[in-house]
Amino acid sequence: MSVLTGCTTVHTPPLAPVGNYTALPLPSGAQILPPATTTVPGVGACDATASLRPNPPGVVSPGRKVSEIQARGRVIVGVDQRNYLFSTRDPVTGNIEGFDVDIAREIARDLLGDPGKVEFQMINPVDGIQAVQNSTVDMFIMSTTMTCSRAEQIAFSAAYFRAGQRLLVSTDSGIRQPADLADKRVCTVGDTPTMHTVQRLIPNVGVVAVTDWDDCLVALQQGQVDAVATDDALLLGMAVQDPNLQIVGPVMEVAPYGIGFNKNDGDLVRAVNGTLERIGRDGTWTNIYNHWLAGLGPSPGPPAPHYRD
Repeated sequence: MSVLTGCTTVHTPPLAPVGNYTALPLPSGAQILPPATTTVPGVGACDATASLRPNPPGVVSPGRKVSEIQARGRVIVGVDQRNYLFSTRDPVTGNIEGFDVDIAREIARDLLGDPGKVEFQMINPVDGIQAVQNSTVDMFIMSTTMTCSRAEQIAFSAAYFRAGQRLLVSTDSGIRQPADLADKRVCTVGDTPTMHTVQRLIPNVGVVAVTDWDDCLVALQQGQVDAVATDDALLLGMAVQDPNLQIVGPVMEVAPYGIGFNKNDGDLVRAVNGTLERIGRDGTWTNIYNHWLAGLGPSPGPPAPHYRD
């Protein structure tokens, strides 16, 4: 997803190690959470994917926020520069690139007539909601799962990608499905939909909750956890960096990604949804998918939009 994350939840007492784990220190801010003792929320508790219907094709709304962006001459988009394949900084060119970045450029194409008129702001996923609430950015595109709690705080576009929560393990681990992780450790970012899914579906699992997905990759490589659990699109970014890792298991839960906005910027939401419809019709979405995410398999096509008006 990246996936947008909330603050790491504090749980006590910590779960005692149950496996033969390395003695290397866990990443800064990591916590070992005990098995869940209460029911945790799922992604689908409400319809968080219903967005605002776009304007007719070729029409950009002249509302307050769109007019502000056009007068400024650039659209400010929050991204996570450490989300490999979705938004990451190329170490050679210094440019931000990835699936989310290309979506942002298509939005700029429609709003301003030039895909290069994007100012990317690097923000931590835990700060994304506040960034749009404070209008620090016009929107964020950070592989963010649309959930009810998030939709109460910000507005979302229609879904621009549908991921599936799965597992990343070492090729020689013997782990092939969630049930194989009973009494083992799983790494995920704290207070995310995936963390709740893991606690709900895997009995007696120990969750190592971290603040950054890179920390999960390192923890798995160092033998501090048995698996990483998150969206398959994010796991692909980890797997292509290490040939000793593989994605396994069925989809535990579907994760619809949305672009986040300030709740007062409905005209911008409609304009962006128009872009999402356009890139779905003209094949641009599939071209972007094939460039960045072909490792997940053939293009499924863009998600069907869902509107509430």
